[in-house]
Amino acid sequence: MKYLYTFFLSLFTISIVAQSGKVFDGLSMKSEILGMDRNYAVYLPPDYESSERSYPVLYLLHGAGDDHTGWVQFGEVLHITDKAIHSGNATPMIIVMPDAKTGRLGYFNTPDGNWNYEDFFFEEFMPHVEEKFRIKKEKRYRAISGLSMGGGGTFTYALHRPDLFSSAFPMSAYIGPESVEQLEQQARRMQFNGTTEELKSYWESINALSLIENGDPKKIGTVRWFIDCGDDDFLYEGNSLIHIAMRKKEIPHEYRVRQGGHTWTYWRESLPMALKFVSDAFHQY
Repeated sequence: MKYLYTFFLSLFTISIVAQSGKVFDGLSMKSEILGMDRNYAVYLPPDYESSERSYPVLYLLHGAGDDHTGWVQFGEVLHITDKAIHSGNATPMIIVMPDAKTGRLGYFNTPDGNWNYEDFFFEEFMPHVEEKFRIKKEKRYRAISGLSMGGGGTFTYALHRPDLFSSAFPMSAYIGPESVEQLEQQARRMQFNGTTEELKSYWESINALSLIENGDPKKIGTVRWFIDCGDDDFLYEGNSLIHIAMRKKEIPHEYRVRQGGHTWTYWRESLPMALKFVSDAFHQY
């Protein structure tokens, strides 16, 4: 009888451990702001279907050239998140991956106001997913992360709306055009003929370094920051400057330079770190 009990206990334990989350990468919603449907993907934790509780959420942003399936296909979000949850390094959470492959300015509004992706994200996308799925809607249960262009989106969104995010984990982040002159070159390619003053104002609103240098350190500091960039990454300088600016402003943050470049190999190693970091806030560290 003792052996039989042990046998069934083992089977039960294996079944619990073997439970997997689910990823849905064919979801879409209609956007009035953008005038089109936008795709997105969602990771649901292993116990989502067997429980009735609500979950914290991580918004996970892809880089330039990818779409909402990037983290699913190349980032192995299902396998990595399941493993982190089963090992206890991450709390069960919902991960939302929007599609910002638009041929425009990624996660940002355009200078001329004809394409307002950031407005879409905050005014339509977040309310949509947080109603559709059992997501906790308080700041302390909401985090954001992303790589490259998505790292830039992570910086900008959390700096624009520190009231909404408990944690931000930019990976190998593109922090925005380095100067107004560089933005002017981009604007000409997009056939935007704004004045230099208009472009300067716009640059100050999307460049992460400018937002930190001109922002309120107390508000920025209400977000837990973890900046992660490889030593061989071509974007290392911008991330280093962000770290220096935060140090000067006495904004608490973590800053890590690990071995690696601008690659999925690097970001697959970053994701478990991000999951643990945001979980600490979800658990009220």
